[in-house]
Amino acid sequence: MSKKLYISTYGCQMNVYDSARMADLMAPLGYTLTDKPASADMAILNTCHIREKASEKTFSELGRLRKTREGRQSRNEGDMIIAVAGCVAQAEGAEIMKRAPFVDMVFGPQSYHNLPQMVAEANRGVGHILDTDFPVEPKFDHLPKEAIDTNLSAFLTVQEGCDKFCAFCVVPYTRGAEFSRPVASIVTEAKRMIAGGTREITLLGQNVNAYHGEGADGKPVTLAGLIYQLAEIEGLERLRYTTSHPLEMTEELCKAHRDVDSLMPYLHLPVQAGSDRILAAMNRRHTADEYRRIIDKLRHYQPDLALSGDFIVGFPGETDQDFEDTLQLVRDVKYAQAYSFKYSPRPGTPAAGLESEMIDEAVKSERLARLQALLNEQQLAYNQSFVGREIDVLLEREGKREGQIVGRSPYMQSVFVPSPAHRIGRIATVIVQEGNANSLRGELKPGSVADAA
Repeated sequence: MSKKLYISTYGCQMNVYDSARMADLMAPLGYTLTDKPASADMAILNTCHIREKASEKTFSELGRLRKTREGRQSRNEGDMIIAVAGCVAQAEGAEIMKRAPFVDMVFGPQSYHNLPQMVAEANRGVGHILDTDFPVEPKFDHLPKEAIDTNLSAFLTVQEGCDKFCAFCVVPYTRGAEFSRPVASIVTEAKRMIAGGTREITLLGQNVNAYHGEGADGKPVTLAGLIYQLAEIEGLERLRYTTSHPLEMTEELCKAHRDVDSLMPYLHLPVQAGSDRILAAMNRRHTADEYRRIIDKLRHYQPDLALSGDFIVGFPGETDQDFEDTLQLVRDVKYAQAYSFKYSPRPGTPAAGLESEMIDEAVKSERLARLQALLNEQQLAYNQSFVGREIDVLLEREGKREGQIVGRSPYMQSVFVPSPAHRIGRIATVIVQEGNANSLRGELKPGSVADAA
């Protein structure tokens, strides 16, 4: 009998990948996905610990699920298994069980391959299940051989964990030490995705360019080496990777942006701050000028590269001059897009203990507004620079307007074009007519591949 599975996913692309694999694991048990919690026989919150107030949001959502479960029971529609997964589960599993005793299971991001066993135990009424260990065996060895994710653009996890221990970050504590999947395992999964209709794959890792998976000869392969191998797979049109650390941006990887046609000219390379003093306090282990030199090297090999970054404003001890240094770095680099946030402490991280150096909230808000104004100005200028250009766009889905399709450019921009839905899945040449703050608009070039249908 078919059962319904509801998964609510928060945070990074890796959580999106993990949620898809959870659905794969549950499919043989008769579970199919639903986007309606009220119809679900099981609900999973796949949580993220990176954003501010992550725990509070988790408990708030759990409160809503509890009411949903009680409603199902009162209508004699059956019970609902409630589970919490992901990084909040890893960091605060015992607290979740204490504050929300109605939760049936809590498991971390390294344990979700045990999901079928945990569901069986929950159905037998064995009590609360808590699994937040870091197992010795790789979880990827236990995942189903056939995936149900056949999106045109899909994520593929190749590396997990991080050994960098940035002072503000919980990832080393929730995802564990760096682990890289063997090349053969990744190639096999990529081929399955492509056979299912995927045309663009984004390689995922908390520190993806630290990838060092085992190759066919038993020796470690770098991320660049993996990219070269994946680029040989027939049917794989586009490759991307995220998220990278400047320390691992090797010459070989920079050259791959020049040499591999399917590697898209876009890179997300977080820097977090432009002040050497703050970078040292963050334990980033590189300077602002070292970051600038990496960007220069990348643009030497791929002049058309679009750059994205992450910034934290108001890190403990940040002075006005430190912040001005960050603004200057942004002016020097010129980002196509970027993400910026006010610093907020994460329990258990070194920076959380710097209470005497915390920045006033009003100061953080003012600095963030100034930074975002500069970043938004750069992003708009970048998008407007495409007006009149021809770019290849992967047409992915229908837009909100009738007769409209939304696609993705090589530079990660959303591109809106008028076109019937049957062209979804093709790569079309688009003549850009308008560049907006967050997207491009254009027309299909007459005679292009997508216009031939």
